[in-house]
Amino acid sequence: MAKKNSKKTKSKIVSAAWKLFYEQGYEDTTIEEIIEESKTSKGSFYHYFEGKEALLGSLAYRMDEKYEELEPTITEDMDCYEALLYLNQELLLMIEESINMELLTRLYSTQLTARGERPLLDHGRTYYKLLRKIMTKGRERGELTKEWSVGEMVHYYAMCERALLYEWCLRKGEYSLSEDAAKKLPMMICGLRATDEKQTNN
Repeated sequence: MAKKNSKKTKSKIVSAAWKLFYEQGYEDTTIEEIIEESKTSKGSFYHYFEGKEALLGSLAYRMDEKYEELEPTITEDMDCYEALLYLNQELLLMIEESINMELLTRLYSTQLTARGERPLLDHGRTYYKLLRKIMTKGRERGELTKEWSVGEMVHYYAMCERALLYEWCLRKGEYSLSEDAAKKLPMMICGLRATDEKQTNN
C-alpha cells in the first residue's frame, strides 16, 4: 500500500508540473506552484526530485501514464500492427495537446549528454513492457516476422518513434506531429509485418 501511495504522490507532482509547464512555460513555473497544483508538500517534492530541472526527465514517465491509460482500450480484434499504430497516434496527440515542444527538445538534449539515469532508454518503463507484450502476442499469432527477435523489434519501433519526435522538434513543431506520424510510421515499420510466404515457411 505504501508503494502504491508513493507512486500516486510522484504521479501527482509530475502531472501538475507538466500541466503548468504547458500553460505558463518552464521558466515561469515555480516549485511552489507545482506543490500547490499537485496538492502535495515541499517534503514530498524534494523526496522525489532534486529540483525543477529533474522534472524534465519525468516526461518519459508522464508518457507511461498515458500508455497505462491506453492499454485496456486495445481490443482483441486489433492485430499487433494496428495496436502499435493506435498507441502511437494517441501518444502523439497527447504530446501535441499537452507537452510544450521546447521542453521536449530540452529533454532530448539532456538525454544526449546525461551520464546517469536516462529514462528514455529505461527498459523497465511501462512503454517497453507494453511494446514487448504486444509484439510477443503478434509473433504468436503469426502477424510479425520471425526474422527478428522481439527485443530487436521493440528497439527498432522505439527508434522510429524517437526519429519522428526528434524531427518534429528539429523543425520546431511547424507541422502536425500526429498527422506526420500517421503517414510515415506505417512505412517505417512495415518490415516488421509477416508476409504470407514467411508465415507459411515458419
